[in-house]
Amino acid sequence: MAKKAKKQSGGTPATVALTEAGVPFTVHAYEHDPSHPSYGEEAAEAMGLSPERVFKTLVADVDGALVVAVVPVAGSLDLKALATAVGGKRAVMADPAAAERTTGYVRGGISPLGQRRKLRTVLDSSASGHATICVSAGRRGMEVEVSPADLAKLTEAVSAPVGRS
Repeated sequence: MAKKAKKQSGGTPATVALTEAGVPFTVHAYEHDPSHPSYGEEAAEAMGLSPERVFKTLVADVDGALVVAVVPVAGSLDLKALATAVGGKRAVMADPAAAERTTGYVRGGISPLGQRRKLRTVLDSSASGHATICVSAGRRGMEVEVSPADLAKLTEAVSAPVGRS
């Protein structure tokens, strides 16, 4: 009988998913400043990492279906490229309330892992150029560092150039 991982104190659905999958990861916590203009840039600065290695999780609506895009915080999401990557015609940023309700996370803390309802995921192809990247652990002020290959496998992500510098 397999043991069910329990949500540990301070754990999130994202860290539980990583633990259950047996994937190596490192948690990075920092003091979140609500006045900072960018959650992702704040994370990179707080952890002393290059913004090219810290990725943000964005939820978009592609032809009526919610899709997750994971792109470097140093740039922005190319909505047209995202639509193309999932075989759609048109993409717009999702309503924040719909993104929160569907993923189970709050804006600024949406993780590509452990979502309430698993969404199609596209990981920017630049991720493969790094041994590890950081993504939200499911809480503002908390990131997980994981290999891009493990992240792609767990989220069943496709890799495509969806980030813009």
